Amino acid sequence: MKVTRVEIFDIHCPKRPVWNPVFVRIHTDEGISGVGEAGLAYDLGHSAAAHMIKEFAEEMLIGFNPFQTELLWSRMLRESFWGLGGGPVIYSAMSAIDTALWDIKGKALGLPVYELLGGRVNGDLRTYASQLQFDWDAEVNRLNHPAEFARAAEKAMAEGYDAVKVDPIMYDKHGVTHFDRTKLFGREEMRLFRDRMAAIRDVVGEDVDIIFECHSLPGASTAIQLGEIVEEFRCMYFEEPVNYLNSALHKRVADKVNVPIAGGERLYNRWGVRPYLEDQSLDVLQPDVGLCGGLTETKKVCDYADIYDVRIQAHVCGGPVATMAALHLETAIPNFLIHEHHTYAIKDWNRELCLQDPQPVNGQFRCPDEPGLGIELNDEVVKRSPHMEIK
Repeated sequence: MKVTRVEIFDIHCPKRPVWNPVFVRIHTDEGISGVGEAGLAYDLGHSAAAHMIKEFAEEMLIGFNPFQTELLWSRMLRESFWGLGGGPVIYSAMSAIDTALWDIKGKALGLPVYELLGGRVNGDLRTYASQLQFDWDAEVNRLNHPAEFARAAEKAMAEGYDAVKVDPIMYDKHGVTHFDRTKLFGREEMRLFRDRMAAIRDVVGEDVDIIFECHSLPGASTAIQLGEIVEEFRCMYFEEPVNYLNSALHKRVADKVNVPIAGGERLYNRWGVRPYLEDQSLDVLQPDVGLCGGLTETKKVCDYADIYDVRIQAHVCGGPVATMAALHLETAIPNFLIHEHHTYAIKDWNRELCLQDPQPVNGQFRCPDEPGLGIELNDEVVKRSPHMEIK
């Protein structure tokens, strides 16, 4: 079997211009195709990822045997030159291509991808409603008042979720986004953050888990300040309390805050996660299949984390292909903790991108048994967006 053609889609969603999933579809001479997704659907970088996939396709992919995923991964890492330095653009492109090849392998063998990764370890996958500060509804809304946070949590609970995630520090009292939270918080701000968390806890009760998300915005000192609130409301874990540019920062926070620490969506491959595992500053690792290196590398990262008793919650903030890739991975690993379902994943402008619409039932996902990933692009929709074809 050989790769004969590669399609790349840099999606533009008119209803949500800042949402740009990047898909690849790889075709073979046996009529089997596979899909993958780069992990740069939001903020900056999506078009760079699309063009990085194009360059890989032109240099290495056409004529390649799609079953040789390990060989191709190593070539992309070492022969690209930049792969040995890293970064989200090159690793997201590698990830998208690798995932699509696993989809091809599964279809060719008549097996779901999770069977190729070791078989089903986990049946129903506990799932949480992610990013309540954007609301949990048909539209994205910027929440500000504590009562709004409570209503968003109620909506998620009504759909059967028993765990939610929120970033209570993203917006100030005026609803303005602050991307620099490295200055020490004043007591007024701390009260606002606490009131938002209290409103959620009051409405969900004691038996629903709350994940406290920070998006790496705080500095170490402000993260430790927030630790008071995280501990008070008995959060499931404290996510991305600091950035990844200095790995020592996570250790400082972990030593001061008595709640599990989570992170990893901006870490790439085994080398990227190594310092956080070795200093045991992360309790929950959150690799993104679309950034960590695809299924080939992310499975290795999960096994590496298991040596340190670190649990896995794959980061999922992308199109439906990203959801399916994460479900196959999480089905096949023994250290799975919980699955992330982002509020963007319930929006019509995201759900229409594929023929299948993966959504949890009563806060639980179960990976499908169709060959490959079990998902296909909706050509009627994706071909409206900029796309490229390499032969």
